[in-house]
Amino acid sequence: MSKVNPQGDYARSRVSPGRLFIVGTPIGNLADITLRALDTLKSADLIACEDTRRTQKLLSHYKIPTATVSYHEHNEMTRAPELILEMEQGSAIALVSDAGMPVLSDPGFRLVHLAIRHKIPVIPVPGPSALVAALAAAGLPMGEFIFVGFLPARKAARCRNLTELAASGKTIVFYEAPHRIVEALRDIHDILGDREMVVAREVTKIHEEFLRGSVAEIRKRLKETPPKGELTLILGPGNPAAKKVPSGGSLLEEVETAKAKQGLDERSALKAAARARGMSRSEAYRQLQIEKGAKK
Repeated sequence: MSKVNPQGDYARSRVSPGRLFIVGTPIGNLADITLRALDTLKSADLIACEDTRRTQKLLSHYKIPTATVSYHEHNEMTRAPELILEMEQGSAIALVSDAGMPVLSDPGFRLVHLAIRHKIPVIPVPGPSALVAALAAAGLPMGEFIFVGFLPARKAARCRNLTELAASGKTIVFYEAPHRIVEALRDIHDILGDREMVVAREVTKIHEEFLRGSVAEIRKRLKETPPKGELTLILGPGNPAAKKVPSGGSLLEEVETAKAKQGLDERSALKAAARARGMSRSEAYRQLQIEKGAKK
């Protein structure tokens, strides 16, 4: 079988060591694929795909006959060792995800980690990324940014993650599912504030759209018109100085005291503390989450 090396040369010899190619594929528009990626997919012995049916559409479009095998989060525990054995016997394997660069919020880490442990060369073949494409067109400061990937689906875990980000003054990038976007934006607003943001939808596809505005404005729009497709959220820089505990003392301690001495539940205690401090309930909630996160 043909072999691929980092320089793009091919040799029909099984004497050369196996290799793992991490291949970036289009995130929407099939024309967004590099010549090197096409050469690698054609010359590999096997293509490990997150979804073989989805990858087959790309392969059929470019008339690539290379065999495929599934590699996803539900089978990687067993499939990764199998692929390592193939590469130890000299096979060149290309790893692709459904879209974009593998491993980045997609399956692949276990295979890459094992390949490195077994001294199998791991060769990146760069390609499209929703993260980079959305950032480039967002128009928000990106000298420094934090990429979070997908936020947790459960509210409690999501709020914990957001609270940990509250002290950062950097641009933050998230991925989110359409059916959770309105709820996620509510938590982002409550914990990180009403910052400037961009929601990039269906990047590079026919219905590509960029929604720009404050968190509250965009949440209102998406609540009225639920979105479809893949979403990338870019949240503009915040002001960490504004997140400091007010000089009146710890809001968390005040809420805990009110719960213990007055028998109030947390919501009622927080409402009373917010009123006494001249804060809105959303501001008080954000401050409480920050103090809880700092206490851990």
